[in-house]
Amino acid sequence: MFIAPFVPSPLPVIKHMLEIAELKPNEVLFDLGAGDGRAVIMAAKTFGARAVGVEMREDLAKRAMNIIQESGLSDRVTIVNGDIFKVDLTSADVVFLYLTTSANEKVKPKMENELKLGARVVSHDYEVVGWKPEKVENFIDNSGAYPSHTIYLYRKQ
Repeated sequence: MFIAPFVPSPLPVIKHMLEIAELKPNEVLFDLGAGDGRAVIMAAKTFGARAVGVEMREDLAKRAMNIIQESGLSDRVTIVNGDIFKVDLTSADVVFLYLTTSANEKVKPKMENELKLGARVVSHDYEVVGWKPEKVENFIDNSGAYPSHTIYLYRKQ
């Protein structure tokens, strides 16, 4: 079941999202709908985190796995070619989302049930309806076709 199209987040937006989430070395980031793996790769390379990308599309998961291997990050980054609703999120310190509002709504109960206290959820452009964001930022990135991005940060209380 595809719940959101593949639209890659620009790299400056990903970096800003991970900074807002205050991702630290050795923390665990989950990217639900990882696409080509750019967020999990940046989480490991730039922030020193361990990362798990979950991607349903086999072609994207394979592309991400190839880039991860070529980058020498296989010991820090895992790609799961599967359903985001079947992955255990209990080890997540940060969850990265670039889905849609309706997809966020579908994954919200899973995050509420599985995320530990203090876990952060950072979402690109789409809010998690019913959750109160700790921070909402507009980020301007003139490198792509869409220069304005809204970043939502939530923390499990």
